[in-house]
Amino acid sequence: MEISGKTAIVTGAASGIGFGIATALAEAGANVVMADIEKDAVEQAAHQLSGTNKQVLPVRIDVTQEQSVIHALTEAERRFGKLHIACNNAGVPMHGTRLVDVPVADWAFVIGVNVWGVIHGIRHFVPAILKHGEAGHVVNTASVAATQNRRGTHQGPYSMSKFAVLSLSEALEHELEGTNVGVTALCPGPIATNLAQGARHRPDHLGGPQLHPTAEAVMAERLARTGIDPKLVGERVIDAIRNKTFYAFVSAVPVDVIRARHRRIEAELETRWATPY
Repeated sequence: MEISGKTAIVTGAASGIGFGIATALAEAGANVVMADIEKDAVEQAAHQLSGTNKQVLPVRIDVTQEQSVIHALTEAERRFGKLHIACNNAGVPMHGTRLVDVPVADWAFVIGVNVWGVIHGIRHFVPAILKHGEAGHVVNTASVAATQNRRGTHQGPYSMSKFAVLSLSEALEHELEGTNVGVTALCPGPIATNLAQGARHRPDHLGGPQLHPTAEAVMAERLARTGIDPKLVGERVIDAIRNKTFYAFVSAVPVDVIRARHRRIEAELETRWATPY
């Protein structure tokens, strides 16, 4: 798919992976709608890109709220006319706490952003891409955590949410067969981002802001320090869009852990209890 001249929306675009994706899209010649819950931060980020003569529009969005997603789409179409690329990227961490100890409000927060944020994006961005008939693409940010759960990390809520994103992406790919709209499940490993600070803008109805480091934030920051530059993630996304790649891994991947998981599945398929169909 040719990216130059197309319009893309990126959620969680003020920093980290989202900013890396937005930068790569802008450098590839796309009009970029940078959407983020942090109004001042996304305006500053857009200013950085607009200084390179790129067509950039900052928009505040709360991906947990359907009307906010609709508003961002309306602004995108008002400014650029058509939407071609949707990057459902906004996400928050949840590490370091055993499943039995995770408060209900924390479950609601991680599901609200990581899962409902993608659902709202699919429900509204995808029809907008399909309606004009031109080539398009949807990128859903999952994680390498969507493919495995490593012992000792206590990342169950986060992995669960990213498993959901991966499953949604697979379903969407099947539903878009026969169209000229591709789907990518972006599965980054450790990336140098401020993901661990995501809870500072946690809405009141999901428990309110967390202004002090928690166990999951400390772990996420440690992972981020070992991570690669988000710009490389943006480059991976551009490659995936151009080549219609579904699985897009980038950064360190625990290959042995993933393969071990699939070996367990393969072994069960050989038992008399699993009937092929």
